[in-house]
Amino acid sequence: MGDGEELLPSFIDGLQASWGSPRSNLLKTLAKIPGIYIPALYTPKYSSDDKLIGVIPIDPDIPKSIAKQTWEGNKLSHSTVITPEAAWPNIHMVEVVRSCPELCRFCLASYLTLPFRAPSLESLFPAVEKGLTATNRLGLLGASVTQHPEFMELMNWLNEDCFEGIRLSVSSVRAATVTSKLTKILAKRGSKSITMAIESGSDRIRKVINKKLSEEQILAAAHYAYEGGLKGIKLYGMVGLPSEENSDIEATIKLALLLKKTLPQLRFTLGISTFVPKAHTPFQWHGIRPEAKRRIKLFKKELERNGISIRAESFSWSVIQALLSRSDRRLAPVIASVRGSQQSLGGWKTAYKQARENYQNSEAYAYLNLPPPPSWNEIVNDFWQPSSVLPWTHLEGPIKEDLLIKHHLDAMKIFDEKSPEAK
Repeated sequence: MGDGEELLPSFIDGLQASWGSPRSNLLKTLAKIPGIYIPALYTPKYSSDDKLIGVIPIDPDIPKSIAKQTWEGNKLSHSTVITPEAAWPNIHMVEVVRSCPELCRFCLASYLTLPFRAPSLESLFPAVEKGLTATNRLGLLGASVTQHPEFMELMNWLNEDCFEGIRLSVSSVRAATVTSKLTKILAKRGSKSITMAIESGSDRIRKVINKKLSEEQILAAAHYAYEGGLKGIKLYGMVGLPSEENSDIEATIKLALLLKKTLPQLRFTLGISTFVPKAHTPFQWHGIRPEAKRRIKLFKKELERNGISIRAESFSWSVIQALLSRSDRRLAPVIASVRGSQQSLGGWKTAYKQARENYQNSEAYAYLNLPPPPSWNEIVNDFWQPSSVLPWTHLEGPIKEDLLIKHHLDAMKIFDEKSPEAK
């Protein structure tokens, strides 16, 4: 659990030191290495009504909890294999930052990977040059690359004549950091568009999720993109966020239409996904909101006819993500059951229903000594009280539970009185 740069050397040392010993001894040795989690050595405990009340190590010598390990070195990762068969073909990817300092309350990439780290340019320059010996395509990677404290120095370096002919792309950038100079360099180096995660056009929702971004900054970033010579803007938005109402959806539609009207020369694409709760974030207690499915359709109806492309993630897949995100090990027989069959939402629901109905006759549940899984709605849709024991309570993220609860309560203060959560 955590950064491979920190974990792999310790893991390999532990493996070599115990090589040749019985498997059970080897696993117990590895479990004592900080950051190594071996689920088989931990037993879940349930109450009489089948509620999870704890996860206990099977041996007193095994740690009661496992802490995520953090790499504090000056170097981050970059591609070691460049191939046309990759998800991003023939691109040399260089990690510019790790984590994100903004702490949007839904964001796993920010909260779980804290602290925010930015390597020095002295380590980034060689990583870039190494990849460019194999390809002319370069990708700068990170949850918020433009928040590297020396990002414009990096861009100025890539703007030098010796890099003529390379094709440069960057991952999603924070709208408030976009400048005319940045977009000019990106356009000069072959970028056609820029990607920004705005999450919502509603100022209230952006405050709820701690998205420190104003409408003025979004509009300014779009103008800078046009001034710099880019041809398009890709926006990321979410539906089904806690406390979201129809008026918040209308605000996002209004903002998208304003951008298109103000800058008709640009090609606008809005990517829409449904909020899925993630462990170790302040919104981990919230479930999927069924109305998100209807709201995705509303975006398509209102924006596509006005020349804005919509790329919507499947609502059904988001529901499956929530099932995987919030379940404990009682989901294991369901995963085994659905494998190789129709892996649609209907297929998952059928497998889940059968697991609940037939668990007493199930060899898997008997072998694992598990009670039946809870109701589908409890896992996927219900709001869990912060006092609940979570399936990942024994797994320590970088932020303690009491602080996550505080961040959650800070969001609750902004919730509209009409929202279900506020009631």
